[in-house]
Amino acid sequence: MLVAIGRIGVARELIGLIPNLLLLFKDLVRDERVPRSAKLWLGFAAVWLASPIDLIPEFIPVLGPLDDAVVAAAVLRHLVRKAGSEVVYEHWRGEPSTISRVLRLFGASGPLSREGEG
Repeated sequence: MLVAIGRIGVARELIGLIPNLLLLFKDLVRDERVPRSAKLWLGFAAVWLASPIDLIPEFIPVLGPLDDAVVAAAVLRHLVRKAGSEVVYEHWRGEPSTISRVLRLFGASGPLSREGEG
């Protein structure tokens, strides 16, 4: 749909969001700066995102990915509070503007070098 109305960049961001979040969570679990309690939440979120079983089936437009987004957002917010947004930015493999938007959406800020992007 987004591709059809000329929003190819946004469509690419959305398509890559879940795989990039999974890679981010994997890398953060291995980072010594991340507290153990946050790592447990990261593991939970990674299993949740990778699981084919959802509270709301994915084929339902808009609502389908909502449960994944809520879990990812809650874990990211907790992680930023415990380890800092700099750690998240350091491990993010996608577009910097994507993670900046996600973190700002949930009340976290990031390094000044990343804030102006987007």
